[in-house]
Amino acid sequence: MRILIAPSGYKECLDAVDVAKAIAQGIRRAAPYIEVAELPLVDGGEGTAATLARVTCGDVVPVTVTGPVGEPVESHFALLGGSSLGVAVVELAAAAGLTLVPRDCRDPRLTTSRGVGELIKAALDTGARHILIGCGDSGVNDGGVGLAQALGARLLDREGNDIPGCGLGLDLLDRIDLSGLDPRIAETRIEVACNIKNLLTGPEGVARVYGPQKGASPEDVEQLAAALDRYADIIERDVGCDVRLIPGGGASGGVGAGLHALLGAELRSRFDVLLPHFDLDNQIAEADLVISAEGGLDSKTVRGKIPAEVGDRARALGIPTIVLAGSIGTDADVVRLHGVASFFSSMTAPSSLEDAISHARHDIAQVAENVMRTFMVGMSLASQIAANQRRAVAYA
Repeated sequence: MRILIAPSGYKECLDAVDVAKAIAQGIRRAAPYIEVAELPLVDGGEGTAATLARVTCGDVVPVTVTGPVGEPVESHFALLGGSSLGVAVVELAAAAGLTLVPRDCRDPRLTTSRGVGELIKAALDTGARHILIGCGDSGVNDGGVGLAQALGARLLDREGNDIPGCGLGLDLLDRIDLSGLDPRIAETRIEVACNIKNLLTGPEGVARVYGPQKGASPEDVEQLAAALDRYADIIERDVGCDVRLIPGGGASGGVGAGLHALLGAELRSRFDVLLPHFDLDNQIAEADLVISAEGGLDSKTVRGKIPAEVGDRARALGIPTIVLAGSIGTDADVVRLHGVASFFSSMTAPSSLEDAISHARHDIAQVAENVMRTFMVGMSLASQIAANQRRAVAYA
């Protein structure tokens, strides 16, 4: 028997590599004779650049950039190797991620994506002319204004002054001037690996769906949504591009829309861009059971997150999928429509967030062990039933 472990990370807790190791540890305690394959996955968020560098034998390049609250942060981008030689990977979470925003400073009206633009500039400085940008796990809602300003774009108010590179700055936007944009952008292919189900505006617009997770109050959400509506109007007038409902335009607080409209980037499904590096479908086809995981399982999981994607692909190949999650939220049952046979929380007891994070590795291993032992009981019962059926046929 072969089990494939294909999780994402537990956001702000463990990366996908650590989650995979914990699950494998639990399985091996229950069934040391079973073959276990660990395939930690990334979705454009935390760990994307380093993981792609690892799987392609590339390099991680450290850079100090402006963080989401305006302070310098130690960041990085990747230069890929192998068949992807010449491709640079910029991970938005490494410069504007939610984990870089202190909990007492979480206000997506004020955070900036400027550091992402600085990473893109550093990648251009290496000679890269194909840049893959991973959009995910952001702590911003500025529509990519900050990163565009870092690359020479000017977004101006009515007096001709540069607006603040944050969500609130969009309230002041009157005109977009791209004449000063770094000329190397025009010579560079920029692909954005994003969740194409995220939209910029409307009832399902990014501010309304993800703003609360980043610290926005209900009033803040509506202010941010109105600012993005204004942003879209001015982009259409000055750039000639309608980004209101473009698939992926809402990625990372509207950074997807900004990258597309202001830098000419292609918005692509993150799984179409990233998963070929992991040979996921072939790995699933060789397994008898797939176990995926994420930090929080809920109705948003089916909006383009790893467990639902893994479940869909496994179902197409006739392989069952089980999902482990730190928390089980509202309408999590919907994942069963995406090939997930069952799901379990790795929380073993009520606890504070701090305790849950500190115990996560142990708890994941414990739940994986219990799930595996239950699975083995089911296999034993199935074997007994089959044997009884054979005997009944023989006697008949």
